[in-house]
Amino acid sequence: MNKNLEMDIDIGKKIRELRKSKKYSITELSKDTGLSTGLISQIERNMVVPSIKVMWKIANILDVNVGYFFDEYVKEDTTEDKIVVRKNDRKSIDTNDSTKSYELLMPNLVDKNIEFLLITLNEETKVNKEFVSHHGEECGYIIEGEMKIILENEEYILGKGDSFYFDSKRPHVYENYGDDKCVLVCAMTPPSF
Repeated sequence: MNKNLEMDIDIGKKIRELRKSKKYSITELSKDTGLSTGLISQIERNMVVPSIKVMWKIANILDVNVGYFFDEYVKEDTTEDKIVVRKNDRKSIDTNDSTKSYELLMPNLVDKNIEFLLITLNEETKVNKEFVSHHGEECGYIIEGEMKIILENEEYILGKGDSFYFDSKRPHVYENYGDDKCVLVCAMTPPSF
């Protein structure tokens, strides 16, 4: 059975503590991320669950990867030097985006320079136009279905057996392109989660 990484993570508290340790006011963080002060305040008080795009914006400005907010669950297997991750032992990374699911294909993200994920896009990702950008590079291989990658103003349609690579600083979004789900393996460096 997949292990869930969301559990009882207090993302708002982590963002508030990190913001304060970096000497950022909510107003300054708002200006640098392009997010409203109200939204940041609501996130910090756990009144709103931030989207992955919002978390990436905050993490980039505060100079951490998104995985910083999930540390206590990503680190749970550090006592054992795991090499193999069995299908039934994968950890799921839950977000508030129900159009995508992420499974970690490596034991954990502790002190890693790469992130290896199994991503499933359901048919609703066709309406998801939230572009993200972050430091690093990413590449992927389509296992099942079809997907569209939008990089700034360029669109690429990929099917089973196709692969891709791009600089993650370019604003991008993944969409399902077919009538069924799309499943892909994706590697990102440095880790985003």
